[in-house]
Amino acid sequence: MTAHPIPPIPDYGRWFPEARFGLFLHWGPYALYGRGEQVLNREWLEPRAYIQTACRWNPGHYDPATWASVAREAGMRYAVLTARHHDGYCLWETRTTDYSSAAQAPKRDFVREYVEAFRAAGLRVGIYYSLLDLRLPAWLRGPNGDPAGWPTIKRYLFEQVRELMTGYGPLDILWFDGLWPRRPEELDSRGLLAMIRALQPSILVNDRLEWPQYSWYWQFPEWEKRYSGEFLGDFGTPELGIYADPRFLWESCQTSVRRLWGYARGEWWRTEEELLTLLITCALKGGNLLLNVGPMADGSLPEEFIVRARALGAWLERHGEVIYGNGEGGVTEFITRGWQQVKGNVLYLIIRFWDGEPTLRLRGLRTRVRNAVLLTTGTELSVRQEGNDLILGGLPAERPSPLFPVIRVVCEGRPEPDEWGRARTWQADPEIFARWAESRGSSVWADGLPRDGKLAPV
Repeated sequence: MTAHPIPPIPDYGRWFPEARFGLFLHWGPYALYGRGEQVLNREWLEPRAYIQTACRWNPGHYDPATWASVAREAGMRYAVLTARHHDGYCLWETRTTDYSSAAQAPKRDFVREYVEAFRAAGLRVGIYYSLLDLRLPAWLRGPNGDPAGWPTIKRYLFEQVRELMTGYGPLDILWFDGLWPRRPEELDSRGLLAMIRALQPSILVNDRLEWPQYSWYWQFPEWEKRYSGEFLGDFGTPELGIYADPRFLWESCQTSVRRLWGYARGEWWRTEEELLTLLITCALKGGNLLLNVGPMADGSLPEEFIVRARALGAWLERHGEVIYGNGEGGVTEFITRGWQQVKGNVLYLIIRFWDGEPTLRLRGLRTRVRNAVLLTTGTELSVRQEGNDLILGGLPAERPSPLFPVIRVVCEGRPEPDEWGRARTWQADPEIFARWAESRGSSVWADGLPRDGKLAPV
């Protein structure tokens, strides 16, 4: 893999890695069908019938202030709303088409209401825009397949992006999607990005003005060219996966259900433990989690999501210092217990598996420890160090929280491992394990000693 220098984070983007947790909102007339955001194309619905249904859509319970309240309660710091998805329906007042919430049944600019409500709640505001509009044959055929229609469609797209960039004040994120099946040069992705930079100098733009995109681009040999200084955008967006790279900002966009992004009746919901695991994993690897919910057709959030959001928020209220801001990941191997995070001279132990024992032994920590506290309850723990082994005492038999408890260990300096602490099973020099195994002997016998001068039975 070619080594590329780590690009500096622009000043306007410094908030992004501090935030760590955001809300993704896939919402549009497709919610009426209750089978996800791509029901139009996945089920080959008759386009005219779908559009007629979309034009009648009138969500009477859309209250973005409630959405923002749930996001804050969950500990989220920003949000991204689908202003237009692949069906082409626009959630804002646009001059470019009558296929919008302002021109059709609702007679409302849903984007404006969203922006104002989330700003009022103190959250950063992002807008999602699909480049793909499945209603338009010229987009699907492209400039070669439809040379007469393509210029009009391209102007249509540029003008819609211009409206979003000029109609709602300073925005924090523009989240593109749906470049398929076009290429960046056909769209003029660079020209579009230049327009955005001129209109919104402080906005963060994701990586989907290029191709390949989504989580799949890590599977392509040519993906490295994206990070050699020619990368269009400010942050990566691995989808339904966590692919960390310290050279650029990234967020993993994940569903709170098993698969679909738009509202789907009967979908299986991920548990609070699964969702918190995603958040912790992203934070420890240096990225953000953009957690999606598909609001229902009437604008209400599913109760299943609200319950999970509150559980995550309660955990973050007590343990947020582990997640928010930049950390350095683990110091020693800890997979049999959970995870580790380092911030300055503090080592956090996130206990995924609570065994009920009164003590916890951590091997391989070279740094001296000042004190330790069970952050979940505020209980001071006893600290003893035997060589490079840390023994923490006073742990309760019962798990102190429904989700993962956390121990905060304050060290005299930056936590550093010894040779054994650095070793990771399947990754370390096997000689380290050989010396460790040799401590009991070298034969196959239980006591490790040879029999009659032999290492093994014959």
